[in-house]
Formats: sequence, structure tokens, C-alpha cells
Amino acid sequence: MSLLIKNGRVIDPESNFNDIADVLVDNGKIISVGKNIKRKSEKTIDANGLIVSPGFIDMHVHLREPGEENKETIETGIKAAEHGGFTSIACMPNTYPVNDNRSVTEYIIARAHEFNSVNVFPIASISKGLNGEYLSEMGDLVNGGARGFSDDGKCVMKADLIRKALEYSKMFDVPIIEHPEDHSISEEGQVNEGIISYKYGLRGILNAAEEVIVSRDIILQERIRSKLHLTHISTKGSVDIIKNAKKRGVKVTADATPHHILLTDENITKFDPAYKMKPPLRSEEDRLGLIEGIKDGTIDVIASDHAPHTADEKDKEFEYAPFGVIGLETSFPVIYDRLVRTGIITVERMVELFSVNPAKVLGLSKRGSLKTDNIADITIFDPEKKFEIRVEDFYSKASNSPFIGWKGKGQIAYTIVKGIVVFKS
Repeated sequence: MSLLIKNGRVIDPESNFNDIADVLVDNGKIISVGKNIKRKSEKTIDANGLIVSPGFIDMHVHLREPGEENKETIETGIKAAEHGGFTSIACMPNTYPVNDNRSVTEYIIARAHEFNSVNVFPIASISKGLNGEYLSEMGDLVNGGARGFSDDGKCVMKADLIRKALEYSKMFDVPIIEHPEDHSISEEGQVNEGIISYKYGLRGILNAAEEVIVSRDIILQERIRSKLHLTHISTKGSVDIIKNAKKRGVKVTADATPHHILLTDENITKFDPAYKMKPPLRSEEDRLGLIEGIKDGTIDVIASDHAPHTADEKDKEFEYAPFGVIGLETSFPVIYDRLVRTGIITVERMVELFSVNPAKVLGLSKRGSLKTDNIADITIFDPEKKFEIRVEDFYSKASNSPFIGWKGKGQIAYTIVKGIVVFKS
């Protein structure tokens, strides 16, 4: 099928292109980008007033299937991704059974293919059963379609195991995605350790719980030089450590979530479990440190850490509710409204964070750019259309979002996967 996108502002940082132009797609690939393309097409989109971007990629999503389909399924996760403007998502391995063997990886891929929509890239577990004791069969998992390895939800506490994981992953050129949290420091913690935890008598989680593991892994990576990605960074100290490592030439990348970028532990005063996540919301100083890291390139990616839970699970006292918030459908609008429209970052930088860089981290060739012959995964958004985040508009099964009620400007207009429109607002 051929598709012509007319008169949009096309932003492609990889090609250093930012101009009003047309995009021609045929047979699922980008054919050309330029002014006044005349070729006839089976479908035309008038993108006047809209921004045309390489397809957004969320590299940190929990789909819950197999095993916890009451929270989310591959189908509902894909629907939420379409709504949020994401053409590709990478799903974490903490399912039941754990994605620590090829059969689970292949099941996830097969299920995703049933819906002929958003690309789903499985991330397999570093350790068998997420137990942190023995490495999963990494070679077999990569051959089955795994795009990286993580024990997300848990940190790999044994330094020798993460060393081996980095060494083995180097052979397959895939990233190790580390959840940096020293559980001996954070054990039983509920919120950031600081004024709020002291005031309300909640067990705190020190910044050091994250920073100790960030430091440890960077020390190992400096020697091994594999692909190390540090996920959901939440403290200024971590940003500083990563920044210094990059200056030394260490191959390390990192992401931060919209909730850590835009919220702080001051939001927890009503004890709403929608604000309970791990790592916890930190201080204003930490939040500003993340923003500086985004501006100067220390933080490479914005990822949602979409973690759906049922209403019954979250509708408990703060201390007993599970950690985690959803984000597939809210990441773009809140970041665009609060960071781009306010001039904190440019729209080009946002596209790098949402598209260009996650494609590079995950090794997704022919994605993350609108170059000729690339796969036609495209996100089109309206920078002026008003939004209000409401539970009833979610496609996800879950509603555990801290952004309910937020208003602003910036809405997804079209999500296009392999040249096919899978979502239109």
C-alpha cells in the first residue's frame, strides 16, 4: 500500500531535516522525503499544522502476558501504544512464566504478530527465574528474538553475574538493561528518604540505593565495553556519575521516565498509590538534575516504565499497594506540554529521546529515522491540540496513572506502522 503524507513539518534528527515537506511511503518503506511530491498514492494524509516524526519507541514496557492478563495483555498493551504514538515497544521479562527461555520469547512475538500493528520486541531475563543466581541461555534467547536482557523489577545483586552478563551480551551485540537498586539499602522502603518520609513516617529509600549500582556497573562496563543501559534513573547523583563516565569514554546509556522528570515526592502528601513507584519519586533537586541530564545528553531516552496493575491492587493503603504506574498513553503529551512547549528542550531533542536513541540502544536497524528505504514507522502529532488525561480515554486495562486530570497541548494524530495507519485521533 502506498501512502503520501502532505504538508507536515517533518523532523528527522538523523538526517538533520526539519522543514515543511511530504513523505512518500510504499510497501511499508520510506520512498522519499521532500517538497511537493507528485506521485499518486492509495492514501493521502494532509498533515498541515502537524509534526511528522520517526515512530516513537518505548523501550521499557510491562505487558504482563503471559500470566497476569487481568492487568494487561499484549493486545491491550498494543492498543495503548497505538494511542500513545508508539510504533514499537520493548517488553520486560517479569511475566509468569518468566521470559527466561526461548519458548516464552517466541510466544510473545507470535501473539504480537496476531494484531499486525505495533512492533513488540521482547527483553529476556538476565538470570533464570529472575533469581539473580544463574545466567539465562542468552544465545538461545537472542536466536529466538530477544532484543536485550534485564531483570527489571529486580537488580542483579551479584557483581560477578552482571559481569558475566555484560561479557556474554557483547558476543550478541545486545544491551544489558539494568534496574539499578541495591536491595540491601532499599529493602522495605516505600518512598524517597527525605522530608516527606520523615514527616509521614514512611520507610525511605536512599538515593544511594540507586547510585551504588550505577557506579558498580559502570566500573565493570569500563573494562568490558559491552552495551550497558541504565533504566529509570531518578537521582541527580546518578546523572552526575553517568555524565562523568561518558566523558571518560565509557559505553553507557540511560533513560528516565516522565514521572521522575515531572513529579517529586511532594506529590505523595495525599498517600495516593498512583504516586507509588520504584524507584520512588525523588526531590526537586533530583528532578532538576534529570532535566539537566536530558538537556546535556547524559540521559539518552525517555521511557514510560508502563507498569499496569488492577484497580483492586492499587486501591489499598499506600504501604501495601504495589509499586508501578502506567505511561504508554501519557508519556508524549505530558513531556511535550511541560518540556517542549515551555522551551526546556526543543522538539528535535524530544524526537531523539522518543525515537532516534531508543532505536540505537536496542539495535533496531532502519528505525528511528525517516531515511529512504527505512521501515515506515511514523508518528504524527498535533502540537496545538488540547488534551485532558482521563481514565475513560485509556486503551490500557489499567488506570494507575499519576497524570489523571492533567491538561495541556500536544496530541497524537496518527500512528503509522510499516506504512499502515493503526491509530487516528
